[in-house]
Amino acid sequence: MLIVMSPGATEDEVQAVIDRIESVGAAAHPSRGAELTLIGAIGDADTESRVSELELGALAGVSKIVPILKPYKLAALESRHGIPSIFDIGGAKIGGDNFALIAGPCTVESRDQLLDTAALVKSAGASMFRGGAYKPRTSPYSFQGLGVEGLKLLAEAREQSGLPIVTELMDARDIEPVLEVADVIQVGARNMQNYGLLTELGRAGRPVLLKRGLSATLEEFVMAAEYILKEGNEQVILCERGIRTFETAYRFTLDLMAVPVLKEMTHLPIVIDPSHAAGRRALVKPLSLAAAAVGADGIIVEVHPEPEAAICDGPQALRSEEFEEYAQAVDQAAQLAGKASFLHTQARST
Repeated sequence: MLIVMSPGATEDEVQAVIDRIESVGAAAHPSRGAELTLIGAIGDADTESRVSELELGALAGVSKIVPILKPYKLAALESRHGIPSIFDIGGAKIGGDNFALIAGPCTVESRDQLLDTAALVKSAGASMFRGGAYKPRTSPYSFQGLGVEGLKLLAEAREQSGLPIVTELMDARDIEPVLEVADVIQVGARNMQNYGLLTELGRAGRPVLLKRGLSATLEEFVMAAEYILKEGNEQVILCERGIRTFETAYRFTLDLMAVPVLKEMTHLPIVIDPSHAAGRRALVKPLSLAAAAVGADGIIVEVHPEPEAAICDGPQALRSEEFEEYAQAVDQAAQLAGKASFLHTQARST
């Protein structure tokens, strides 16, 4: 259930509604916007039944009551009265009419590689910098990342470039060192349904970029985000990175139809990862342009100064010399879809 407060509702009136909701064992999730305060009342079926009997609509400051029938109460578009969420991450905005380009290497390999790439993507207009210190690999014998040393290099990259850092957390035991560095914590496809990890990230309060599992339905995907939201962390970014199908001509099938469908389901921003879906550099740009055209709120893409020498995923990484032209093309496509230019935003912030 969503309680929409009147534009002039006082803090005392808001608190009175929260107290009434909590009096029957439900959780109250207030969301304060520039004009309206929305309060979600969340609980199991019995608890929500008790909430419905409270006659909250009669309380001072309440404008109206909106029932939310979907299983994902907090992620549902209705929970924000149909208003998309907009997050400001270190000056980079995502959601609404804002588009974010997140770029960087798949994995942190060395200081020179990381700092050179950060400087390059910054100059080309990237909104945030990505890099993996911990790497989930199919084979236990493959490179697993530099760990804490990689996090230290990411911290240096942020200091030098000024870009917010996006990096993956695989294990809740590593959450503290990752929190010291990450502006956005990435949850990989393999961990989409690691509910213990999602719960911890909900309590940590740091923005989360949640990747869709290889075989997850859209409802399962949004329900995974609900675990984070339920713990009080409202800043969740959904990421479509390709699903596993019968097709073998490319690594994964990038489900671009998910973007407009998710926008009907949820208020959360949606980004696309064309690199992992494609597995081949030549496919990354056309997939990126298509993602922008269908209304994605951002793209997370791999860039490497020497893809042939990359420890992992070199064939899908954009070359340094082609990234600036790529960023300009994506920016134009995003503007055609109604987004503000992220390149102009970057120019104003530097």
